[in-house]
Amino acid sequence: MANRMSKAEFIALIAMMFATIAFSIDSMLPALPEIGAQLSPDDMNRAQLILTSFVLGMGIGTFFTGPLSDAVGRKPVIYGGVTLYILASAVAWASSSLEMVLIARVVQGLGAAGPRVVAMAIIRDLYSGREMARIVSIAMLIFTLVPAFAPMLGAGVIALFGWPGIFVSFILFALIVVSWMGIRLPESLARENRRPIRLPLMISATKEMFAHPTVRLSIVVQTLCLGMLFTMLTMVQPVYDVIHDRAESFPFWFALVALVAGSASLLNAALVVRVGMRRMVTWALGGQILVTATIMTLSALQLSPDISFALFVFWQTMVFFMAGVTLGNLNAIAMEPMGHIAGMAASVIGSVSTVLAAAIAAPVGLLFDGSLTPLTTSILIMCIIAFGLMVHMGRIEVRLPA
Repeated sequence: MANRMSKAEFIALIAMMFATIAFSIDSMLPALPEIGAQLSPDDMNRAQLILTSFVLGMGIGTFFTGPLSDAVGRKPVIYGGVTLYILASAVAWASSSLEMVLIARVVQGLGAAGPRVVAMAIIRDLYSGREMARIVSIAMLIFTLVPAFAPMLGAGVIALFGWPGIFVSFILFALIVVSWMGIRLPESLARENRRPIRLPLMISATKEMFAHPTVRLSIVVQTLCLGMLFTMLTMVQPVYDVIHDRAESFPFWFALVALVAGSASLLNAALVVRVGMRRMVTWALGGQILVTATIMTLSALQLSPDISFALFVFWQTMVFFMAGVTLGNLNAIAMEPMGHIAGMAASVIGSVSTVLAAAIAAPVGLLFDGSLTPLTTSILIMCIIAFGLMVHMGRIEVRLPA
């Protein structure tokens, strides 16, 4: 069925679907102190699990939503995902224990994987070639604005309704997106093009991916880069609050950092054709090692509070910038030899790297002790390992057939 939406409206809807993830994570950041004080007063660090539990559910959901949408159609999977997301948001809103909120967040992540993953499949159904790439680029550009403003929206909701109000805003956001899609967007996958889920084929595809040395290495490095990003996200609010006493201005600084770091995609687009994906990733990780080691050294000195804070904001920007340069390239490196199983490969790469990154970030976030040491040390270790693996990938590529 033809798409009856204008191209501009279609791009706006796709960007909203992409934004579900960023809105669900970043708008929670200002709520962590209140949630910790109310639901886990003996160990306020546990409130950070609000973020990683959602990411864990999203990672698990990513594995299933792509193949499921190939089997039953795009819209039913989005409807099912949004229903899960809304129900989990309602449970989290009504919960009086941190454990119940965390369970609800895992389910919420499972549901959010629906619109996020299937949105890309819808683009692929309706457009191809350069037009598809153009639409994805514009939608992703709009999407990058969401992390910048989500903490501000979260802080505003908290000021008016308290932290449970954020979950009500999630419900309203999801209802707007799913209603818009349901009314305006026809089903994009015709019945004759649907493929039943075959578990043996999924297992076979997964084995094939992990048997390929370049694919295997890129998934591990992508896991580490996501681990660095999620670790920064889990600790960034306590750093602003506890170390720098800037909890009130945190949403504004976060917005500035996100907007500046969003330029990473523009830099990557300008250089990647000439430099190559592997070199871009390797250089970004090498630069991050130097910056992080410098921040670790300077943080041990008795610097003035303003200089110390400026250094942290700069480092936070560099971590986000590094993620912007590396993640897309690593995904492309992993996908390149897997064109014959592209849909399944995308699900496996997204699921494995996200789940493992959440498993890294969750325990590291709990180590926050009122200093930068756990954050800088963990990110430096992950960065060194990732850099070493990228250097090793370069040696492997020389031996692989063209």
